[in-house]
Amino acid sequence: MTNRVLVVDDDAAVRAALGQTLELADCDAITVGSFVAAKDLITPDFDGVILSDMRMPGRDGFHLLRYVREVDGDLPVILLTGEGDIPMAVQAMGEGAFDFLEKPCASVDLMAVVRRALKTRALVRENRALKSRLESGDPAARMIFGTSPQMEELRARARGVAATGAEVLVTGAPGGGISKVAEVIHLMSPRGQGAFVKRPAAGLTPDGFADLCREAAGGSLYLDEIAALPSETQYAMLEALEQGLEARVLVGSVADLAEEAARGRFLPDLFYRLDVMRVRIPALSERPEDIPVLFSHYVAQAAEQAGIAAPDIPQEHLAALMAQDWPGNARSLMSAAMRFVLGMPEEAAQSAELGLAEQLAQVERSLLIAALGRQNGHASAAAKALKLPRKTFYDKLARYGIRPEDYRR
Repeated sequence: MTNRVLVVDDDAAVRAALGQTLELADCDAITVGSFVAAKDLITPDFDGVILSDMRMPGRDGFHLLRYVREVDGDLPVILLTGEGDIPMAVQAMGEGAFDFLEKPCASVDLMAVVRRALKTRALVRENRALKSRLESGDPAARMIFGTSPQMEELRARARGVAATGAEVLVTGAPGGGISKVAEVIHLMSPRGQGAFVKRPAAGLTPDGFADLCREAAGGSLYLDEIAALPSETQYAMLEALEQGLEARVLVGSVADLAEEAARGRFLPDLFYRLDVMRVRIPALSERPEDIPVLFSHYVAQAAEQAGIAAPDIPQEHLAALMAQDWPGNARSLMSAAMRFVLGMPEEAAQSAELGLAEQLAQVERSLLIAALGRQNGHASAAAKALKLPRKTFYDKLARYGIRPEDYRR
């Protein structure tokens, strides 16, 4: 998250004091004495927020606010006001100021507002980056959402396996978008201009499989929930793969196909053939940092579908969403976004009913899981990434019932 704050105040002593307060709070403070000095720093690419005095010689805080709104309407401006300026500050809020603080301002109050503004700015920039990728990127960038390291790795993995002609097994939790990732692999492959034929594996007969292969010739055949493929069709599929097909075969499974094969519920030879290239989709619980960006994207989509303006999303609501496990993954988050747009955000309301300790515990658990997911289930590496002593890290895993081996790929 960005931590840059542009401080605009004509009083040198006040500027220095504000800069020191921000630096002590690990913010990157840029201090200037006038609108003219600040103007060249105010661009749509500025990754921070602005803290400005209301009353300054020449161009005052109002003028600065209006200029910022023209340059970037989403760039937060916090105004510092004297006692007599409060009506003016209220008016400025109506014109788009992020917040105002009355001077003199306690450091704790100042930093609470600044941090909230920085979080808002970071979310805006992440959404813009996501939109840019959706509009100009390749299929992996346009269709696989998330800014976490795990999702960057997933996009890279999809690009890598797409270039091969091998069979691909896509795995993940329910609602994680397995079929979408399979389609991305198809679109980025040399067969991307061919057909993408998608069917459930359950109930598929040998003759039906042969028909689908002919339909997908020159393109890709994707079979969803391959563990449900009838046994006779498994044998037919293995034989067809060994003889060679005109279609590339992609399959998806939320079940552990290796375990299914070990227990005799899936043909082992077919499993080994399909497991040439495996792509695993990380669950939302492993990457809670993706939730704000994804939810904002889904809210915008839902609002467009409903034909209404997208509502603002309070930071408290996003924090409550991050505190949840989301066993239904992206699919359930999309449903939550639709309910939020329609004024029925029950998930956040339920989380808000929890005490602070319970909410913090949920967030901590999500961060532990996310660290394990990033480190491929290696507890020592995850503890180091979180800057925790190993004993403390293992104590926390035990407290939340988290097993590192569940997050190894």
